[in-house]
Amino acid sequence: MQSVKKRTYSRITREATELLGKLIRLGRKERKMTESELAGRAGISRATLQKIERGDLTCEIGLFLEVAVLVGVKLFDADSSQVVLMHIGRINDKLALLPQRVRPSVKVDDNF
Repeated sequence: MQSVKKRTYSRITREATELLGKLIRLGRKERKMTESELAGRAGISRATLQKIERGDLTCEIGLFLEVAVLVGVKLFDADSSQVVLMHIGRINDKLALLPQRVRPSVKVDDNF
C-alpha cells in the first residue's frame, strides 16, 4: 500500500485561509444565511462549505473566492470589478515586458 504524503503549507498560507474562512462565516451569519442556503447558492455541498469556513487548504481557491463574493467579503480592497480589471491590466502590461520563459540563473565562478 502506498503512503500518501500530506502537503505542507507555510504559516502565512494557513493563517490567510483561516482568516478568509472566518470572514466568510461572519458574512454568512451577518446575512442570516444558513450553511445549506449558502452552499446551495454556491453549488457546493454543506460539508464543503464547512471546510471552507474552517480554512481547509484542500478546498479549491475558486470555491473560497466564489463563496466570499456571495457573502460580500471584499477581495483585494476592490469596490468594483472595474478596479480588479484595472489591476489585471497593469499586471498584464508588466508581464508583457518580462521574458516569456525564466531560466535558472547561472552561477559564475569568478574566483581566479
